Amino acid sequence: MNRKEVVSLKNVSLKYYSLEGETHAVNDISFSVKEGEFIGIVGPSGCGKTTILSLIAGLIKPTRGQVIVDGKIVEGPSTDVGYMLQQDHLFEWRTILQNVLLGLEIHGKVNQETKEKVERLLETYGLGEFKNHYPDQLSGGMRQRAALIRTLAVDPKILLLDEPFSALDYQTRLAISDEVSTIIRKEGKTALLVTHDISEAISMSDKVIVLSKRPATIKSIHEIRLTCEKDNPINRRQAPEFREYFNTIWKELDVHVQ
Repeated sequence: MNRKEVVSLKNVSLKYYSLEGETHAVNDISFSVKEGEFIGIVGPSGCGKTTILSLIAGLIKPTRGQVIVDGKIVEGPSTDVGYMLQQDHLFEWRTILQNVLLGLEIHGKVNQETKEKVERLLETYGLGEFKNHYPDQLSGGMRQRAALIRTLAVDPKILLLDEPFSALDYQTRLAISDEVSTIIRKEGKTALLVTHDISEAISMSDKVIVLSKRPATIKSIHEIRLTCEKDNPINRRQAPEFREYFNTIWKELDVHVQ
């Protein structure tokens, strides 16, 4: 079955201008993402990974080239694109249910139907009994799950994940990346994940895009094919091909510790 392209970047470049001068952030980036794909993006620190997500989200416009989402040129932010950041940004004075409803409130879409859908999502993904709790009563992993459900509540076609697990300890990070990947695939969403963690990118993604140092260009795109009985991030790390992908991408990143 041929899946349609839902995200496409065509020869995209971006330059920032300030009093200090010109910064070339992204140079001639082209790639596409098909419906239901999970794409990982890795590259050296400061190379422009988050800039690419911001371009897709319509938060900034390219200096040159086109960003296309669902067949339309991106002119600004849209409910078709959900953005999940490094911090969960839950409001401490609102309950988990009230936090999860926030996006729908902003768009004026809170009604009985959407509220029931949100409560189903909380129930399905293990937060039903915590819906009237406050964020400080939840673990870091549960808070991040709530942040994902808040993003899913407005029913975006595409999810952008910007280092969403970086604030968590290693053990929690492994567990929640497994949960988030399962939720996204179960909900049939298209996702792009920016991460510094090569293992995380390989274990969660269908493809991994490797970027160069700034200005970011695409060094390579790896289709990830792993042999494992259960296709989830924790089991994928045990696949015999995993280390080969890791070593190849590590060399391509060309990160040298002085």
